[in-house]
Amino acid sequence: MKIMILSDIHGKAPALEKALGIYKREGFDRLFLLGDLLYHGPRNPLPEGYDPPGVVELLNPLRESILANRGNCDSEVDQMLLQFPILADYALFQTEAHRFVLTHGHLDPSRLPVPRGGDVLLSGHTHIPVLEKRDGQVLCNPGSISLPKGGHSPSYAVIGGEEISVRLLDRDETLLTLKMN
Repeated sequence: MKIMILSDIHGKAPALEKALGIYKREGFDRLFLLGDLLYHGPRNPLPEGYDPPGVVELLNPLRESILANRGNCDSEVDQMLLQFPILADYALFQTEAHRFVLTHGHLDPSRLPVPRGGDVLLSGHTHIPVLEKRDGQVLCNPGSISLPKGGHSPSYAVIGGEEISVRLLDRDETLLTLKMN
């Protein structure tokens, strides 16, 4: 199974269109969205190409392949437009080999009622890509395709087989790679 992971789109339709072009071209099976889909947020600058209705139009046709969770900028109004659930604080996805926990990252993980035992934690919020193993758990933050921070370029993550990687959106380059086992 091949999975694309996006976080912190913040309503930037051109960046999402570019990411979904990769999604279609490379034949991904699933799309994980880690929150902050439509609204840019009061602390972020208005992204160039800000078009929340355009983001909705791009995502809704993929609703059957999307697994998403709520970010700190997502609301009930956003859910009224999107045809897939986005308001859960976390989501779980199980394969034969791995249990994935998806969360935005703005909530204290010790306060979430997440069942323990996930070996891959996918989290956004910081807009900074991270990929590491800590205490036997893989931690992945795909960064942001729209508003990267910390001097980073727009990025997303990919799960394919036993490998997880963070890739740069604007050029065909892998930034970080890690074996999940």
